[in-house]
Amino acid sequence: MKVEEKGHTVAIKDTKGNLNAFNQNIQTEYNSFKEKNIILDLSANGKLTLQQVLSFLELSNMHREAKKSFVLVVSDFNYNDAPEEMVVVPTLLEAHDIIQMEEIERDLGF
Repeated sequence: MKVEEKGHTVAIKDTKGNLNAFNQNIQTEYNSFKEKNIILDLSANGKLTLQQVLSFLELSNMHREAKKSFVLVVSDFNYNDAPEEMVVVPTLLEAHDIIQMEEIERDLGF
C-alpha cells in the first residue's frame, strides 16, 4: 500500500494486487484518512468486476456522508455499471479533478 498526501487529499495505491487484503487494510487504517478526501488507486489490479468495486461501497457511502470525497481509480471497468452513489474513474488525473469539483460544490453549499 502506497500513500501520497496532497493538500486535503490522500491517494492510496494497492501495490500488492490483492484486492481483499487492500480493502481490509483501508478499513483498518480508515481513522487516519477520514479527515481527507480519499482516492483509492486500483488501476494496477487489472480488470475488476462489479462485485469487486462494490466491496468499497459501504466505505464510500460512510466517507461521503461525512462530506468528503471518495473516488476509485479503476482502469479497466464498465463505468456505467457503477452505482450512482459511487465515483469510479479511469485515471488519477480525473480523480483529482472530481475532488476539486466536489470541493467547490461543498464550498458553494450544494
